[in-house]
Amino acid sequence: MLPDTTASKVTAAHLSRTALLYVRQSSLRQVIHNTESAIRQYDLRGKAIALGWDASQVTVIDIDQGQSGASAADREGFQHLVAEVSLGHAGIVLGLECSRLARNNADWHQLLEICAMTGTLICDEDGLYDPRAFNDRLVLGMKGQISEAELHFIKSLTPTPPSRARSGTCSPPSRPPGRPPPS
Repeated sequence: MLPDTTASKVTAAHLSRTALLYVRQSSLRQVIHNTESAIRQYDLRGKAIALGWDASQVTVIDIDQGQSGASAADREGFQHLVAEVSLGHAGIVLGLECSRLARNNADWHQLLEICAMTGTLICDEDGLYDPRAFNDRLVLGMKGQISEAELHFIKSLTPTPPSRARSGTCSPPSRPPGRPPPS
């Protein structure tokens, strides 16, 4: 059996529903300074059109700009996207990469499950996925794991705010074994 191609994944049933493009950057600093990322995200609208959606069917959800993907709790746009998928209104969800949608596995896998139940495709810069197909679901699951791990490492590399350092509520950095304390 031949693997699914992009053309065979998109059906008339998908095209009869809305294409949802989710655009998000984690901080206001990124929104202001990383304009290339925003342009790349909005350009995915063209990918939906190239896959067969009419331009009038593409809905851009970009109200979560400047908010972390660590939780869906305060992201109105993500909640709206999940609701639309749950109601069967979406034929495809587009995002630059999985981390734009969710950086925690609970939110990510909930979205994958709902997409699988409603027959909604997921598309990012790397490809087009059908969460009902085992191999696509496997790849999407790994992308979710990597996204959550990235958030963990980003948080671990973030320096302690000076206010916490002055108040003594953070621990000093550890020294490598055998290295004397600074004098």
